Amino acid sequence: MIGSITEGEGCAVGAKGVPAAVPAALLLVLAGPAQGAAAADAEGDGTGGERRAALEWGACDDLTAERVEETGADCAELEVPLETARSDGADARTADTVRLALSRVPARDADGEAAEASRVLLVNPGGPGSAGREWALRIAAQLPDDLREQYDVIGFDPRGTGASTPAVTCDESYFDPVRPDTVPASREDERALLERARGYAEACGDENAGLLDHMRTEDSVHDIDRIRRALGENTIDYLGYSYGTDLGAAYATLYPERAGRLVLDSVVHPGRPWYESNLRQSRALDDALRNFFDWTGRHDDVYGLGADGDAVEKTYFRVREELAEEPAGGAVGPTEYENAFMSAAYASAVWLRLAEALADHVSGEDEAALVDASERFGEGPDDEPGYAAYLATQCTDSPWPSAWPVWRDAAERSAAEAPVTGWNNIWYNAPCRTWPGEAESWLNVGAAAGADRGAADQGPLLVQATEDGPTPVEGAYALRDRFPGARLVIEDGGLSHGVSLAGNTCVDEAVADYLRDGTLPYEASGRSADLVCEAGPEPEPKLPQSAAEVDREERVRLIGP
Repeated sequence: MIGSITEGEGCAVGAKGVPAAVPAALLLVLAGPAQGAAAADAEGDGTGGERRAALEWGACDDLTAERVEETGADCAELEVPLETARSDGADARTADTVRLALSRVPARDADGEAAEASRVLLVNPGGPGSAGREWALRIAAQLPDDLREQYDVIGFDPRGTGASTPAVTCDESYFDPVRPDTVPASREDERALLERARGYAEACGDENAGLLDHMRTEDSVHDIDRIRRALGENTIDYLGYSYGTDLGAAYATLYPERAGRLVLDSVVHPGRPWYESNLRQSRALDDALRNFFDWTGRHDDVYGLGADGDAVEKTYFRVREELAEEPAGGAVGPTEYENAFMSAAYASAVWLRLAEALADHVSGEDEAALVDASERFGEGPDDEPGYAAYLATQCTDSPWPSAWPVWRDAAERSAAEAPVTGWNNIWYNAPCRTWPGEAESWLNVGAAAGADRGAADQGPLLVQATEDGPTPVEGAYALRDRFPGARLVIEDGGLSHGVSLAGNTCVDEAVADYLRDGTLPYEASGRSADLVCEAGPEPEPKLPQSAAEVDREERVRLIGP
């Protein structure tokens, strides 16, 4: 489970930082361009011949019409090989292809007139499993005017996700309420949850045979380079959030000569394969939720859920027990409840609505409060394809334990250290135990892979909030160590996942300076962050929210899962 929203000004240079989603009818398109899709050169490993595919840009009929009109976005498809020669030298074993769905927001000047872009910015919101075309429209709208004039902003739905075809989906009913409680009360409950996870993995194999062995991060990295080639660019700039940082770091490793200016925000730890990463994440998520409980307690006069964080947490668990006996509205049981409230670990922008929903439920003022919160912030049937694609990547990026006792021991320790999210995160990833796709070795990035990216003062620029739950702060320091030319911007006290272009002037100026002309913060000494930006104030307990606050809340649903 990896996957914003802060505001404020003020920064201190060199200040000390914190240490260290198409079933059985899945038809793989055979070599040769499909109607309306450009075909990329399928020869070699993607670093060779620069033959350019002719992308046919047209209407974006399936994206938000208002945003498309505002930004002038258009869309295209690119056909790429299902399998590319691997970084370990193994040859591709099939000539089948997949089609990637792309979006483009062409450069415009400050008056809204078309401009001639001098560079291309590829963006990714994270995941894995998250579609990215809509994200390009959002990022373009948030760029300063001079960068809007400089850049064509490109989004893409990674292979297996969104409008890219074929797309991974396994069991459309998997998120139907009410789902089993993630905290097993007995060995019988545990066996039922195990069978549920095993059944989902089996369904994924049945529905997506032929694709599941080609959903690794490395596959998407090769896709990125084919996008670059189709755009006719020698290098490509990149802005990636959350899992998108892993994708960007991998691109800089496998294609160092093609990686331009890279901004990596909310950094995945490069030395922790997904099994270990998710165990560490649970503790960080609980810490971030503790910030929410404490904040709610400080506003007991508004919400009446407890005078401090401990009291609010007790209220949270009491309601969870009640939902196990009688789901709210017949639709929100313990699992739906905790998944909705887990959003509070991703962004402080959602705290107001979640605290109000819990207060309205406890007081009896609004019987539908938790149902509304679950629909807004939780998971439903529409989220199943993204979850399937998430697993298709995480389960094959590196090996996972197959013996359930190993998982149970880890789950019990995790539940003790992270009582809110520990078991939930275990079951979220449990299909990986019996996943039908082939897992390969973890892809090391940067210096660990012998890459020369970052040998000079050229980036990447890393951005991280200290209180980030989904991607703990130590991952940013670890990735900086892998790229000698990297610089790290820390949002000190930042409560949210995804910081860049979210309203913190200090952070946003550092990002803009780097994208504009490659200017990086001065290198700090020792283990300090290279630039420390003060986080903005925590949210005020008020509704309705301003347009900027609503925008930050919406980002939560796009950066993730």
